[in-house]
Amino acid sequence: MVELTRRAAVLFGGALMAGGASAASASLYDFRMEAIEGGPLALSDYRGKAVLVVNTASFCGYTPQYAGLQRLHETYGPRGLVVLGVPSQDFNQESFDNKKIKDFCETNYNVEFPMTTVSHVRGAQAAPVFAFLAERGGGPPRWNFHKYLVARDGRTVRGFATQTGPDSRELVQAIEAVLAKPAA
Repeated sequence: MVELTRRAAVLFGGALMAGGASAASASLYDFRMEAIEGGPLALSDYRGKAVLVVNTASFCGYTPQYAGLQRLHETYGPRGLVVLGVPSQDFNQESFDNKKIKDFCETNYNVEFPMTTVSHVRGAQAAPVFAFLAERGGGPPRWNFHKYLVARDGRTVRGFATQTGPDSRELVQAIEAVLAKPAA
């Protein structure tokens, strides 16, 4: 755990937006990513909301989970849930072309939730936000469509394995519980 914290602190350097924040005091809202449409995606825009961060892939047996993620977005978005898709090629089942990914998701699954550019989600090249999520949410993704549910405080993280679908009772109950707590 100490080594992971040291590694995360190194990875977080320069990626945190909050001046002087450390890995120990970091929250999801301290990070930036790039939006799939281009331009910065400040996770601080989601402050006070619960965020379901999912590493996605277009050419995977679990790709149909996009439909369930969109349903979560539609059902729980008005109550304060943000579904954030993070395409990744770490498991060799994604395009490197952000426009193709965006078009695929919109055409095949009517995806309207925010997505980032293709990013690494595990290993030494993992995006800093994924090092943070892995440390707090039970480890790095083992496959596509791993999910991290981040509470409204931006610090409490629970991980869900790929096999836990967006419509699963376990995930839906966790979302309901997180949304029942007021924003800090």
